[in-house]
Amino acid sequence: MSVIRLALAQVNAKVGDLAANALLVRDAAQQAKAAGAHLIAFPELVLTGYPVEDLALRPSFLEASRSALLALARDLQEDGLGELICVVGYLDRLDFETQTGPRNAPINAAAVLHHGAVVARYTKHHLPNYGVFDEARYFIPGTEPLLLRLNDSTIAIAICEDLWQTGGPVTWARENSADLLLVLNASPYERNKDDARLKLCQLRAIEAGCALAYVNLVGGQDELVFDGDSLVVDRNGALLARAPQFVPTLVTIDLEISTSPRPSTCIDLAHITWKDQVTYQPEVAPGLTDPQEVYQALTLGLGDYVKKNGFQSVILGLSGGIDSALVAALACDAIGAEQVFGVCMPSIYSSEHSKDDAFDLARRTGLNLRTIAIAPMVDSFLQAMTLTGLAQENLQARIRGTTLMAISNQEGHLVLTTGNKSELSVGYSTLYGDSVGGFAPIKDVPKTLVWELARWRNAFAIANGQTPPIPESSIEKEPSAELRPAQKDSDSLPDYQVLDALLESYISGDMGRRELVATGFDAGLVDQVLRLTDAAEYKRRQSPPGTKISLRAFGRDRRLPITNGWREPNQFEAPQQ
Repeated sequence: MSVIRLALAQVNAKVGDLAANALLVRDAAQQAKAAGAHLIAFPELVLTGYPVEDLALRPSFLEASRSALLALARDLQEDGLGELICVVGYLDRLDFETQTGPRNAPINAAAVLHHGAVVARYTKHHLPNYGVFDEARYFIPGTEPLLLRLNDSTIAIAICEDLWQTGGPVTWARENSADLLLVLNASPYERNKDDARLKLCQLRAIEAGCALAYVNLVGGQDELVFDGDSLVVDRNGALLARAPQFVPTLVTIDLEISTSPRPSTCIDLAHITWKDQVTYQPEVAPGLTDPQEVYQALTLGLGDYVKKNGFQSVILGLSGGIDSALVAALACDAIGAEQVFGVCMPSIYSSEHSKDDAFDLARRTGLNLRTIAIAPMVDSFLQAMTLTGLAQENLQARIRGTTLMAISNQEGHLVLTTGNKSELSVGYSTLYGDSVGGFAPIKDVPKTLVWELARWRNAFAIANGQTPPIPESSIEKEPSAELRPAQKDSDSLPDYQVLDALLESYISGDMGRRELVATGFDAGLVDQVLRLTDAAEYKRRQSPPGTKISLRAFGRDRRLPITNGWREPNQFEAPQQ
């Protein structure tokens, strides 16, 4: 029995930035060498970033990825890291013949770098088809197993969805008496996914009959956010190590490796000197509560979107309400309060307590706040054009949106929208008004969760001796758009507890009217909410991207036809803009 020291590099890569991603690999490899590791593994497609989406279809990007891999192997050797075995995810190309002639396809691959060269490659067996990739466009042929032979032990390589399928690398590992199954991942965050991830790894380790090491990407990429949560389990499924979520880190662990028969097909690597005994055992990172986990996901998703797209600051409208207060708190935590600019835009219907709450938020967080009254602009517009009712209400929202975009143009801030998933679902927003902006941090957050996150953030601040960022009155007062006298959300919408439960069943659960009514929802309410939700699809298509935290996020996971003749019974009404 010998001991291998394994390092898992949970890093934050940026799609398309091959040079910066290669530096991430080199820096982590230096840390691994300093820790005495024999082998270091990186996430899926770490060299290109993930997901590459249609960049995978560009021959120039494919060739750049392949060239970057070869350069990386040479650079690692020049860095004095040639002895360290590096397993790196990258984008490759496969050339093959079809009945209609030669064809090439982008492939999701892993390479083994050792002594300045690419000594082995593995291509992913299975491809997801739920928003990150489209299998019809990214054709992936079958692949052969990759088994590495280190001294008298065997390591099998897998990539992400390989682990979710029966057969493939898990079977190869078992049939070839592998000592370790190494899985490279770029698994996006969803609520409660970490529990399912651990259970899957434990199950597959038992099936493979060997230890399993799972390394995952961390960081935000457009709507997706990756939580890391890299882990190691032994052959019986016992958890040996787990990285913290949402934090770049290097997990280093000593694993006992047994002597196993040499597989008929494997890659023999140069002899390495094993450790004599297990001396390096990392801690298992404590789990996060649900609101803490979601809050960290939203903060990381927002911060990386701002930074990776070259913005220095953000701007948002501050109404004194709970949604804009939560978005402001997230922004302050993500990029620093000094880079967050709020605009209070009162109309003749804005209450004094709403304006007071906006200024209280600014005082608590330290963000920048200015006031621009929109009443004169509304009056000027109404002098030129007669509007009444809903059209006049929406005019106020559109003037606020125009004001924010004008300041953005002038000063270079990224505009944040503050709408939540409940409002987005039923179309309770104004096109080119409160829906205007470049990023929507709480786009996938139901209203009831907005309140929960706000309360958690304040409690966290108190527990750490800090000032709670969100005014208590913003949390406790009844929601209102304040576009007409004494307006309340409840004038148009049911109680948010009921609404969110219904929407979750309809959107994520795909329940129809009959099932929803059978579940216990009022039939009239079901008809109203389904009608509003289906009619608002065209609005959602025009909304900015926002961090995904659920199984069915609008824009990436749930796509309903806009021109659509199907409605559940009693469910048609012309949409309001």
